[in-house]
Amino acid sequence: MIFFQFEQDFISKGLMLTHASATTPPGAKLLEPYRVLDLADEKGFLCGRILADLGADVIKVEPPGGDPVRRFGPFYGNKPDPNHSLPWWFYNVNKRGITLDIKTPRGRDIFRDLARRSHFVIESFPPGFMDGLELGYESLSIINPSIVFTSITPYGQNGPYREFKASDLTLMAMGGQVYVTGDPDRPPVRISFPQAYLHGGAEAAVASMIAHFHRSVTGQGQHVDISIQQSIIVLLPHAIPWLELRGVVLKRTGALRGGLAAKILMRQVWPCADGYVSFVMLGGAFGARNNRAIVDWMKGEGMADEFLLGFDWANYDLATATQEIQDRLEEPIGRFFLKHSKAELYEGALKRGIMLCPVATVKDLLENQQLRDRGFWVELEHPELNINARITYPGAFVQIAGHYCGPRQRAPLIGEHNRDIYGSEMGFPEKELEKLKHEGII
Repeated sequence: MIFFQFEQDFISKGLMLTHASATTPPGAKLLEPYRVLDLADEKGFLCGRILADLGADVIKVEPPGGDPVRRFGPFYGNKPDPNHSLPWWFYNVNKRGITLDIKTPRGRDIFRDLARRSHFVIESFPPGFMDGLELGYESLSIINPSIVFTSITPYGQNGPYREFKASDLTLMAMGGQVYVTGDPDRPPVRISFPQAYLHGGAEAAVASMIAHFHRSVTGQGQHVDISIQQSIIVLLPHAIPWLELRGVVLKRTGALRGGLAAKILMRQVWPCADGYVSFVMLGGAFGARNNRAIVDWMKGEGMADEFLLGFDWANYDLATATQEIQDRLEEPIGRFFLKHSKAELYEGALKRGIMLCPVATVKDLLENQQLRDRGFWVELEHPELNINARITYPGAFVQIAGHYCGPRQRAPLIGEHNRDIYGSEMGFPEKELEKLKHEGII
């Protein structure tokens, strides 16, 4: 997400992504002995990407002509091209790619042969689709009892909604996230960038690894059934307990924070001179110390009014505070923030021990010294663009001693590894490959 949002920003300004803190670091691969057949569409891309980052040999299986997601923009250079889709690049890093029509009898035979020598299958077809092709878990487990077969669907493999179509909006709504997103005086809204499939894909990767552990102990594979709706519901650990334990239904509060035991709204996202910062006035001993520290800072710059200077922070109780008092406290603090940049506020907060942080843009993340010093941003070669082309990518999501779990190679071109896998690894002669291509099977 960060990668192609940032790339789009730079494309609009006529610039290129050519700077990163490091090229691809060396390191062993955690899942290097294991092979994954990735049949998933955008609902499950992230699952395969995570397993690939962990070092598995993930083979992206596309229909002949390429996956439809290759037509999703934005595109590198703002020129639509199935090999230049930035979403495709990001979610298919580290994968190899082949084309195969599994709807044909010959294609199904080839897929079974691939599954026989693989360890994971990831798919996101409607429930029953793979079974109808005799490529579901029950069929594949006969030829490969240790296979981990992961299905990612909107509502899971059973239940009254199993056949329902879905989108990011409907899944975020059906999972409850939309209800708590937005301003209190307006209807619910979705998070601006699609998120539902990412949560489903992440949960699928975790569940696949749990099944992998089970296999390492028992030797038996499993069918992993992922409901994206359920993956969204687990995003609400703050809302569900309050309903169950206190009967409180959390509502939308926008940039404000609703006190669970209070009747007031407290600002938590504040505009500043060049963007936004996050800061919340809390009660209790910690809140008193934090609030006094920012008032002392304001006093030093002549921006603390008499009400702030004389306020009794030790007895500031969110359960009894009124909105009128809260608004009087926030007004001068808001004016103080508007006089300073994100960097000034963050550096000043660190010196004074104040709990405050900048709201980072994608550009801020790329320039962040902490991420640079940890070697987070890496460059990958894209020789199909230019002999010296290198593109900046977000790096490893985790650091493990002796291992590298981040981008190592760019996403595959359409059918880029057909000859490597069908020819070199499976022994198909060149004439057979040409015949399969002519018949639209690969």
